[in-house]
Amino acid sequence: MAAVTAAAVSLRAATAASTPSSAPQHSHCSFPCAARTAVSRRGLLTVRAQAVSTDAAAAPVKEKKVSKKQEEGVVTNKFRPKEPYVGKCLLNTKITADDAPGETWHMVFSTDGEVPYKEGQSIGVVADGQDKNGKPHKLRLYSIASSALGDFGDAKTVSLCVKRLVYTNDAGEVVKGVCSNFLCDLKPGADVNITGPVGKEMLMPKDPNATIIMLATGTGIAPFRSFLWKMFFEKYEDYKFNGLAWLFLGVPTSSSLLYPEEFGKMKAKAPDNFRVDYAISREETNAAGEKMYIQTRMAEYKDELWELLKKDNTYVYMCGLKGMEKGIDEIMIPLASKEGTTMHSSELIYTFILFQYSLSGLMQEFNASGA
Repeated sequence: MAAVTAAAVSLRAATAASTPSSAPQHSHCSFPCAARTAVSRRGLLTVRAQAVSTDAAAAPVKEKKVSKKQEEGVVTNKFRPKEPYVGKCLLNTKITADDAPGETWHMVFSTDGEVPYKEGQSIGVVADGQDKNGKPHKLRLYSIASSALGDFGDAKTVSLCVKRLVYTNDAGEVVKGVCSNFLCDLKPGADVNITGPVGKEMLMPKDPNATIIMLATGTGIAPFRSFLWKMFFEKYEDYKFNGLAWLFLGVPTSSSLLYPEEFGKMKAKAPDNFRVDYAISREETNAAGEKMYIQTRMAEYKDELWELLKKDNTYVYMCGLKGMEKGIDEIMIPLASKEGTTMHSSELIYTFILFQYSLSGLMQEFNASGA
């Protein structure tokens, strides 16, 4: 096991409602390996796990922090709610079957290269119209689902993967998400107000030989589609992916699988560099008869995954529902605890950094004045 086992994990989390929903704030806290995770309802969770020496005689050595992400040229907040970029809808297609539980749409907007983004960033969208108080709608953030070159390869478009939000509240009323329904109903040629881009937490690693494990549920696939297009569908003079990209995608039914044809082409093109495993909860079970959630599928590979996590150049990204977090903890913490004590006489420390803004699929309001 390496002296430092680093796993960069990004999760759109949803639990404790005690954190205020204002502009981005940061909270730092450390937990022993057996501790449960409590995160903000609007948080993006970054986990860094490392084996820490318990030898008191060892003097701490300060090292200059060198980013391992592709941060060069990253632009943030070029466009804000009061002065958004006005793009046009070029394409809007439902990508789930008619019998799927809910609708998910893939949409492409023109940017003319004016919204420069990197894989892993997000954009904000301000829906047309006004809220019940007669004020403009607040923006919603969505993870970008296209590479920096865009679906058309000319760096002049940006794509999103959006699920139409419709639910029944406690009063029995049918509620439609303002921005998701606005986006899913867009027709080609319609204007859309775009803000951002934002975010540096989900950026791809620099190392073209890295192992990148991606855990997604539903529309949490968006940033990973952007990663995978760059890895397997595009050619660059200064980047060629030679590592391992392993995607776990959880959905309720096979009719709600997202981008399976694309992932099939990637697998055929680079069978040694790309793995994809689906977890279809309403149709599949494991050997014990348990529903096949993403953590259930991962459990089938837990020893192999742990070996990968011990590598210095392995990065793990999580994007999707909060529910998979506990299951993944149950798989990995016993393995980490066992190896951390028997092999290194060390304690595995998890440091959680909470970023208080929402990402794709959560449909949470963002503080427009702070964007």
